Amino acid sequence: MKAQSAKAKGRKLQQTVRDGILERFPALEPDDVRSTGMGQSGEDVQLSPAARRVFPYSVECKNLAKIAVYNYYNQCITNCGDSEPLVVIKQNRSKPLAVVDLEHFLNLVRDKNG
Repeated sequence: MKAQSAKAKGRKLQQTVRDGILERFPALEPDDVRSTGMGQSGEDVQLSPAARRVFPYSVECKNLAKIAVYNYYNQCITNCGDSEPLVVIKQNRSKPLAVVDLEHFLNLVRDKNG
């Protein structure tokens, strides 16, 4: 894949996250949640102080052709029945991470903040 195409994929994911936050928190202005330019250091989705109060997360986006965690997530979907899929992953010398669907996660944050 060309570098330009890879950057476009990453940018699209960042914009999806930005749009999802703005959609669930209508009191925020578009300038409160911004997708950063490709190649910039720091967070992929920049939050104003107002946005950080309702969405206290630092967002790093990775849009890659193949990520092994999807195999685990698909297995979880197969086994979860009516429950929400949750995958917990851990690598050596690292903290465990929880993986959930983006829509589910954004709704959790919205519901928590009223």
